[in-house]
Amino acid sequence: MNSRERIKAIIAGEKPDRCAFWLGMPHEDSWPSYYEYFGITGEENVRRHLQDDMRWICAEFGSYKHPEGKPLFNMIRVGISGEKDYVFADCEDLDQVEAYDWPNPDYLDFIEVLDRLKNAGEVYRASGMWSSFFHIVADLFGMENYFIKMYTNPEVVDAVTRKVCEFYLEANYRFFELAGAEVDAFFMGNDYGTQLDLFVNPQQWERFHLPYTKKMVDMAHSYGYQVMHHSCGAVHKILQKFIDIGVNAIHPIQAKAISMDAETLAKDFKGKIAFVGGIDTQDLLVRGTPDQVREEVRRVKGLLGPLVVSPSHEALLPNVPPENIVAMAEAAIE
Repeated sequence: MNSRERIKAIIAGEKPDRCAFWLGMPHEDSWPSYYEYFGITGEENVRRHLQDDMRWICAEFGSYKHPEGKPLFNMIRVGISGEKDYVFADCEDLDQVEAYDWPNPDYLDFIEVLDRLKNAGEVYRASGMWSSFFHIVADLFGMENYFIKMYTNPEVVDAVTRKVCEFYLEANYRFFELAGAEVDAFFMGNDYGTQLDLFVNPQQWERFHLPYTKKMVDMAHSYGYQVMHHSCGAVHKILQKFIDIGVNAIHPIQAKAISMDAETLAKDFKGKIAFVGGIDTQDLLVRGTPDQVREEVRRVKGLLGPLVVSPSHEALLPNVPPENIVAMAEAAIE
């Protein structure tokens, strides 16, 4: 099997030749230590050295080309007196929602992303707009205002969420039409969990977030793509809902978060959804020895495998020693 076939099989619940490995997306400050340790340069060369099976080629970052240089979403407004606040911090009026300068999908340019996909080689390609509408709506209101308005003015929250998600649905449609079979999985991300629990209760999550997630999942499936959803933190309470709407894989499995340990996930969800991640970046990869890392990878594989072994947060920081990354990669593919 090549890398592409391997991860497709894992996520489809079929039998691969072995578990897969994904390095994740290390922080930019981490790469120099990798180059020094391996004696090579270039991110792609490091990935190939580690036999990395997957590439995340996000369609969102850098693709919005507003003629005036405006960002995708402007989160901050400046008042008459010069004070700054979140755009919808005190919004109670649907007309204010309509009047906002919402992004125009006509300004999207996917040429660079499509070129990267076409030249990725026989690796598994996760792509699509990141579609992090939970975070964007939170930033438009301010997180505390957002959570309060779910109770005090749900119509305004609905209106803002609808506008954000309508853009992402249209943007993904345009991208999927162009990308076709170059993409293997629609990879979207909304961090719904803290270390201890969800940010909002499951009922509020189902009310404001589940319906649009389902729309995006359904669209991706209509193009024949698998769906991988990124959600950090303690998301055990909503994993069954992800499964119900057709999410095929969950990432990154924050190992130290409540009920996200490999034993609990294996007991409750193995065979229902594929796992990507699971190797602790909070303690093990930072402070553990290479032998301890290998032992933990083998343990997680035994519980959740076949899976895509990867860090429990994709943005590896410089405090993770390269020798522990090697140990993780080697144990993943042995």
